[in-house]
Amino acid sequence: MAYTVLRGGRVLDIAKGSADFADILIEDDTIRDIGPPGCPAPEGAVEIAAARRLIHPGLVNAHTHAHGNLAKGMGDRWTLELLLTAAPWLTGNRGPEELQLTALLGAVEMVLKGCTACYDLVFEWPLPSAEGMALVASAYAEIGMRAVIAPMIADRSFFEVIPGLAEALPPPLRERVAALRLAPAEATLAAVRAGLKDWPGDRDRVRPAVAPTIPHHCSDEFILGCAAIARDFDVGLQSHVAESKVQAVVGMRLYGKTLTAHLDELGVLGPHFTVAHGVWLDDDDMARLGDHGASVAHNPGSNMRLGAGLADARAMLDRRVNLGIGTDGASCSDNQNMYEAMRLASFVSKAHGPDWQRWLSTREVALAATEGSARALGFGDRIGRIAPGYKADLVMLDLDHPNWLPFNNAVNQLVHTEDGNAVHSVMIGGKMVVENRRVLNLDLARLRDRAEAARERLAAANADNRRLYEALEPVVGSYCPGLARQPYHVHRYVGAHG
Repeated sequence: MAYTVLRGGRVLDIAKGSADFADILIEDDTIRDIGPPGCPAPEGAVEIAAARRLIHPGLVNAHTHAHGNLAKGMGDRWTLELLLTAAPWLTGNRGPEELQLTALLGAVEMVLKGCTACYDLVFEWPLPSAEGMALVASAYAEIGMRAVIAPMIADRSFFEVIPGLAEALPPPLRERVAALRLAPAEATLAAVRAGLKDWPGDRDRVRPAVAPTIPHHCSDEFILGCAAIARDFDVGLQSHVAESKVQAVVGMRLYGKTLTAHLDELGVLGPHFTVAHGVWLDDDDMARLGDHGASVAHNPGSNMRLGAGLADARAMLDRRVNLGIGTDGASCSDNQNMYEAMRLASFVSKAHGPDWQRWLSTREVALAATEGSARALGFGDRIGRIAPGYKADLVMLDLDHPNWLPFNNAVNQLVHTEDGNAVHSVMIGGKMVVENRRVLNLDLARLRDRAEAARERLAAANADNRRLYEALEPVVGSYCPGLARQPYHVHRYVGAHG
């Protein structure tokens, strides 16, 4: 057994709102004890000085997309539907090299910004592969980060599922988008099964899940197939549900009920199920999710970036929904900064109206970004808290950084003041992955060169896909907002939704 002791830091207890001076004893990868400064440690224990450090649980990103990291900053005024239209331009013509590279870019950014675990819905064209899943898993393993990797899959394309959209296109564009048809459902589900059967590495660090991307992009048979895989391999399910009003309207048209009600009818909701976004959930939807012990990954930055609306996190908590917080992918949020995601989650709750008692407290936000997200990942019994028996996934913030001068309230400042710049060191499973603001397991200069080479190659390879997007943009950009302006029944109306 190997022992490590962190000496003399302020240890954050989010639930209590305290940050007392304490020593943390770590046995191998697990916290064994938290005691007063100077408490005894086993002979031979490695001592790490943590004076002038605030030690907080590693942040947990409940929703991201590794494939987005090579596409950060590529678009500006995009709705969700325009983003989906741009997918061939943003992610086309990628091979194994880019698949691993884009995951590495996200993992490096996250650990440098205090995030130690994530739920990654990763896309591979034309269908998932065991090799692709293994490459993404290897990227997180190389950095030392925990991750849940869920192939993002469907059996219907975007242009097939939006009523009337394909017909609104000029015939030449209609022919082009018809060629974007996805692989048959049977082939996709078989590929996911093969990837999960041969899953590489330690599932305590990097484990699989399944992500039927958007419910109405999937036939009922396909969703049930995803649920069967999740059940057979004892893994989670995550899906983009009610992210935009277009999704909500289409769900009502297709099913005569909300997307959440339809998923409930199919029997796929449960503690293993996570809704990504949930901006347009109504009261009944939230009650169903809460009754089933399901989670919502709240992505306030992306929701505003894409003009999707402001999710009502307070209403979710009122209905016993487990709330996690995510960044979403870098193609629609442009960074992987969980400190920013927490700050925005706090602010979005205030934008719902002046009833201040219904605003999320900073304590609720910080718990969502740690314990709540950890539960969504299926790691709820081992990460997200600093407590004996939990994994030593710890972030050390520099209290001499201007973000923490003066030191007034640890939880308030974590959510409202910290932006990632005070991250000094990060430990995952008892091992340092960031020390003195430097990633230990990767050559950043080499990563930079690889990213630039990939950018140049992909820009040339996807030039025609970019022209296709530019031709489609005026049609999709007018048709989908028109669809969203049509009446839509919900059991509540929030002013921020319009």
